[in-house]
Order: sequence, then structure tokens, then C-alpha cells
Amino acid sequence: MDTRRPPLAPAYRSLPEYVRHWAEHTPDRRAFTFVDHPAARARGVHRTLTWRRLDLRVRALATRLAEEAEPGSRVALLCPQGTEYVTAFLAAQTAGLVAVPLYPPGLPGHGDRLSAVLADARPTTVVTTSQAAEEVRELCESGGTPVRVVVADRVPDAAAGEGRPVPPDDSAVAYLQYTSGSTRTPAGVEITHANVVANARQALTAYGADDRPVTCVGWLPLYHDMGLVLSVAAPVVRGLLSVLMDPVAFLHEPARWLRLLAAHPRAVSAAPNFAYDYCASAVTDAQKADLRLDGVAALINGSEPVRPGTADRFHAAFAERGLAPDTHCPSYGLAEATVFVSAARPGEPLRRFSLDRDALAAGKALPARPDDPRAVPLAGCGTPAGQEVGIADPVSRVRLSEGEVGEIWVRGPNVGRGYWRQDRQTRRVFGASFADVTAGPGDWLRTGDLGTVLDGQLIVTGRLKDLIVVDGRNHYPQDLEATVQDAHPAVRRDRLAAFAVPGEPGERVVVVAEHARGTSLADTDLPALARAVRAAVSARHGLRLADVVVVPPGTVPRTSSGKVSRALTRERYLEGAYAPGTAG
Repeated sequence: MDTRRPPLAPAYRSLPEYVRHWAEHTPDRRAFTFVDHPAARARGVHRTLTWRRLDLRVRALATRLAEEAEPGSRVALLCPQGTEYVTAFLAAQTAGLVAVPLYPPGLPGHGDRLSAVLADARPTTVVTTSQAAEEVRELCESGGTPVRVVVADRVPDAAAGEGRPVPPDDSAVAYLQYTSGSTRTPAGVEITHANVVANARQALTAYGADDRPVTCVGWLPLYHDMGLVLSVAAPVVRGLLSVLMDPVAFLHEPARWLRLLAAHPRAVSAAPNFAYDYCASAVTDAQKADLRLDGVAALINGSEPVRPGTADRFHAAFAERGLAPDTHCPSYGLAEATVFVSAARPGEPLRRFSLDRDALAAGKALPARPDDPRAVPLAGCGTPAGQEVGIADPVSRVRLSEGEVGEIWVRGPNVGRGYWRQDRQTRRVFGASFADVTAGPGDWLRTGDLGTVLDGQLIVTGRLKDLIVVDGRNHYPQDLEATVQDAHPAVRRDRLAAFAVPGEPGERVVVVAEHARGTSLADTDLPALARAVRAAVSARHGLRLADVVVVPPGTVPRTSSGKVSRALTRERYLEGAYAPGTAG
């Protein structure tokens, strides 16, 4: 294992410069390892690139891409998860091109999004691997626009040549990070070389990896902002080992992720809420037996909002395996800020807040007793990582005081340049300013997220666009969803959506929920489930549900980052996509 601390690198302006640095100074250290699971019970086949080998492959592919594409043109990455994905991402930047991190055709539920992004990004070249080359070529041919396809693993090492790549301008766009896509028209955020290097450094500092050796362990997809920064950008900047696995391999057997965490010193990893709950419920005692998790440094939870109960369940499940209670790090971020904005630091106790639900609905964060049925439990997302955070009234743009709930605004070197080919939206989102001139100059990022600051901690309460307003009162959909999933055992956790639809005399509230695996619609007493859900929502929120729809597992649509897409669920509900007989 590479337990020695990597030497410090100069402050380069781009990721390709860091790759070259580590290849020259630590050529034989491991850079990236992809753990493949070719069979159902496979323990994992490791494929590793040293820094020397990574640099060679990056230069070879960059030379090939430069022959196919003009400087500044877009290169879509349609590679499966693995080391070739990393190589393609870095090679595009080395060649002076703009990478567009995506995924191969065939990812269940994401075909429409892939087509929409390709139509918006207008790539001249696509990079893929032999494994996906045939279906990628078919996709490109069906698009009607000529696109050149480069198969990364078929580019020979000899293509690298002897020349040194020219360092890119740090203000130039390095890649387009497309938002998760809660609608069918995702937007591409222009992330510059300076943005991604700054955010990588911010993340390294926040999670204690800037002055101590860690191993980045991840299964999050590399086309997702958090997966890309934590598993590629941060280790490249610091010269750390990054161990990758496929998201599907995690879903098939979550213990695989935990085994990788146990096998590598001071592991740092990230996952959404559902993954921690999934591990707590699905990993068997036999699978736990050989785990030693006392070496885990930080486990990042980037869900919005972060529920303390998730951390509690996960740590209760694995405390006997040595997992420290202070490794869970609730964090906040978004694609428009490259990814990381605010984070709880490892080694610090989880900051818990019980807030009064009625006060939250009125825009105030007031404490409530934890045992109060109207209390909303939330976790603090720490403090900003090398950037400024402000809370604004989204209408008046007045800067709000501590304890007042408003839109989270962000300013820092990691904030992207804007949206690709969307000047008007860029000005609205990336050029905000507070109404009070004494609050400072403009150019703040409007995140669209609601939150507040208490005791110095950023607390995320929900999404502005998802807020449900009934009879003049605000309701957070994730708050309703938490009540619904606790109301009946047949409701599948974190696989449901609450939203408002037009009605008379005002908005009506609907819940669409998947039933738990191991049950079926035929065996479920739907009227009884609907009654239990309605009663719980009425008692806790003073709200009448207009409709409760129960659907099979896998039916509620999710974004590319794995979060439930309330907007698309609402759209499908209004289109009548859910079968009759599933509503109560």
C-alpha cells in the first residue's frame, strides 16, 4: 500500500499540469485503481495505473483527440466507469478541448437525458471504450450530425510522442458539468481549469486530506459532480491514490464498498442518504465479520437535507466493526459551484438541530424539543470551504440574519463561469447582488436552495422550486416524504416524491411512492396504506393529501445523481403515466 505521504506539489493552474508533476516526481506510485466485479460473487479484480502510466495514456489520447477536434470544441465522454474514463477526462483538457462527462447509451432511465445533453453540448468528438463502442457508434449515427468516435483503449502508447503538453489557460473552460436533470432539459455549467483546481483544494482542506495521506474510495459515477471532483480532481491535485468501483457493483452488493473502505488507509468517500441506509439494512452479519472500519477518515453525505437519523443508523450498524462516530461529514454543494461549498469536518461530532416545523414554514429556524412530534431533525453542513455563503430573501434580495430561512447564495473561486449557451439564465443565476450595497459587491451565485445559518453551521432545508405552498403555508416536500415513509412499512424509503398539482380552489398535494422490495401491489392493502399515510401527514403537517399513489420499485424517476426527480414524477403523474388502481 502507498502509505507514504506524497510530496507537496507547486500550485499549478490545471489538472494536466498536476498529472505531469506526479509522473515526474512519483512515477511508480499508484494513481488510480479500478476494482471490477465481473461475476455476482466476485471479490474484485484490480486494474491500476501508476502516475507514469497515467501520464503516458493521457498524452497518447490527447494527441489523438487533437488530430480530431479543434481547440475549444466539446468532447463527450461516453465511457463506462473505470480508468479509461479518468484518462479521457484528463486527455481532453490536455488537448485544449472541453470535456463533457456523460455515460454510455443504455443506462436505465437516462436515455432521454443523454440525448438532450448531446443535442445541447454539440460535441464534435466522442470518446468511448471497446466495451461500449458499438452502441456509441449507433447512437452517433442515429443523431444525424457527424460526430467522430475515438476508442480510448485502442489508441497506442506510441501516439504520446515526446513533446510536453502546453499548459491551458486557467480561465478557459475545462469541462461542462451538466446538472442532475430534474427536468428533461439539463443545463451545462462551464467549469474552468481554475474552478476545478480551486474546488479540489477546498475539498482536500475540508476533509483533512491536505496535510495527511488519505485514499479516495468511490463508487459515485464519474459523470456526477461529486464523483468527478472527489475521485479524480482532488487526488490529482494532491497526488493521492483513488480507488474506483462501478455504481452497479455497489447496488448489487453494498458490502463491496465497505470492503474497499476497510482495505485502504485513511479512506475518504462520499455517498447520498439512501446508500448509508441501504448498507445499514442490506449488509449481513456474515459480510460484516471481516470488516475493520477503524481506519476510515471521512464519510461525506451530500444529500439535501441531511437527516441525522441516517448517520445514526449507519453507525449503529457498523460501530462494532470499529467505525468511529465522528467520521460522518454532512456537506452541501452543487454543480454551479463545481461541487463542494460547505462541509462538516471529520473528527467533530455531528451537529444536530431540532427545528420547529411551523416556524420553518414561516421562514424562521426556531429550536424545538427533539421529542416534539412537530420537530424537524436536521444536520448541520459545517462551514464554507474557502468561499463565502450568504442567506438572501429570494424576492427582495435582502441579506438575512442568522436563524432566518432564505435562498443560499455562494461566492468563491470555485463558482463556475455560467451556463453553456444560456446568457440570460447565466446573468440571473451567477450575477446576483444583495439589495443593500453595504452587503458587498455582486456576482453571487443563486443556488435555488433554501437554508439558514445557526451557530455558524449552514443548514439546508430544501429546494426553492420544490417548495409546496397550500393556504399560504410553506411545506418542504422532503419533510412530507419523511412522514410518509415512516407511516407504513410497505413504503420504500427514499423512493417517493411529494409535490403540488393545480386544483380547486388552490394547489393539491400528491405523493407517489414505491412499495418496498419483497412486497407486491397485489399483496398490499392499498386503502389501508393510503389511510395510514393520510392520517400521519394530517396529524404532523395539518395537510390533506389529495392523492396517494403506490407504484412498483424502480418506477419513481431519479436524476443522474440518484436523487428522486420530483419535477419528472409530477410531470408523469399529470400525464396519467401511473396505472389505475394504484391510487388511494
